[in-house]
Amino acid sequence: MPTTVSATLAANEALERRRRTGAPVLPMAFGEAGLPVAPTLRAALAEAADRAAYGPVAGSAELRRAAAGYWDRRELSTDPGLVVCGPGSKPLLFALLLAIGGDVVVPRPSWVSYAAQARMIGRRPLFVRTRPGQGGVPDPELLAHIIPEARARGRDVRTVVVTLPDNPTGTMASAATIRELAEVAEEHDLMIVSDEIYRDLVHDPHAAITSPSRFAPERTAVTTALSKSLALGGWRIGAARLPDGPRGEALRQDLLGVASEIWSSPPGPIQHAAAYAFTEPPELVERVARSRRLHADVAQAVAGRFAAAGALVRPPEAAFYVYPDFAPLRAGLTESHGVATGAQLSGMLLERYGVGVLSGSEFGEPADALRLRVATSLLYGETDEQRDAALAAADPLTLPWIDEALGRLTEVLTELTAPAPAVRQSSRPSSRPSDRSKTEPAPLRQPLAESALALARGGL
Repeated sequence: MPTTVSATLAANEALERRRRTGAPVLPMAFGEAGLPVAPTLRAALAEAADRAAYGPVAGSAELRRAAAGYWDRRELSTDPGLVVCGPGSKPLLFALLLAIGGDVVVPRPSWVSYAAQARMIGRRPLFVRTRPGQGGVPDPELLAHIIPEARARGRDVRTVVVTLPDNPTGTMASAATIRELAEVAEEHDLMIVSDEIYRDLVHDPHAAITSPSRFAPERTAVTTALSKSLALGGWRIGAARLPDGPRGEALRQDLLGVASEIWSSPPGPIQHAAAYAFTEPPELVERVARSRRLHADVAQAVAGRFAAAGALVRPPEAAFYVYPDFAPLRAGLTESHGVATGAQLSGMLLERYGVGVLSGSEFGEPADALRLRVATSLLYGETDEQRDAALAAADPLTLPWIDEALGRLTEVLTELTAPAPAVRQSSRPSSRPSDRSKTEPAPLRQPLAESALALARGGL
């Protein structure tokens, strides 16, 4: 069982300690949406302040109907009776893993809490690498080879967790990849838990978004919350859409048993405000659209800074995450700074420059991978006035505080990647990657059989 604070929270606390000393910081470690609460949501919460009694374990009928309507509008027809609400999607994910039981497949890389939660229920996570540009979904081809091997070794693998869109990479798996995953889940009798908390923050509002529930409705549980799309992380409210049919009915009973012993019922005032939010009134639809544009503008600008410094960066497609890979700069980082691991790189950025990011090793990557998870959403301002201005701006990059943060990031990356003073510059042609290769990393996949064996040795 983990005995340390989650990496994201620990990094945020370290930055706050540094800020209190007066030292400059660039807070890009914590995945908080970074925006004020919408006025209509404040009013909805205030009018329900006297709802102090316990309610149904699954959540109020009002909230479950509203959440079902939210999914109905996304072409996932939902029975309110198969909706279970809780104090955030994070405890719902934990309760689902506990209710389903067995070992858990998680993508590599993936959000820090999936593997930690699997360990907390006494199980070992089984990491399976994602395809390039298909973050959040274990490579179905690899998965199909690894599951039989894992079971032959005595592993009781029952669940695969996916994130659509993805944290940490900010990318979105294609419908074809998700269909393949559903086919593998069917063949090997796996439950799919699809964390879709970032679904409404895909940068292209016209992009098609596919849930595994479309292909495997009888074996997919979907979770969501309001903490990202409406920046309500501190309100702690989430919803789970359980599978259709008998499997969903059985899982509901088990999930309610777990929930009844952990949180009893979601908080009444928050449920009332969340029900209002899930009905998606026009003013909240517009607010989400504006936040989506803001996240896209700043995340893409940050990605551009890392690419200009020589890192490999896939253009972010959703949410507020960038996932640069410093592999092309490894020799220089080792020579100039003694950096050989992702943790050393993130540690130096924090201690020397006050830049908070997380090492890819926190997301299941190998220790020597020089990948970083960069969250951009706390660059929008230090006050609600600044954040509101960022949300309203036609071009948020021109706001002084955002421009200053981006300038500081450029300064840090320029200093970080500068050649060591004692190294003579070669007159030979540069071997640095082309502009396209900076923004489009080369595939990280090994040959299939080799990958399967490597993953089996490392994760079984």
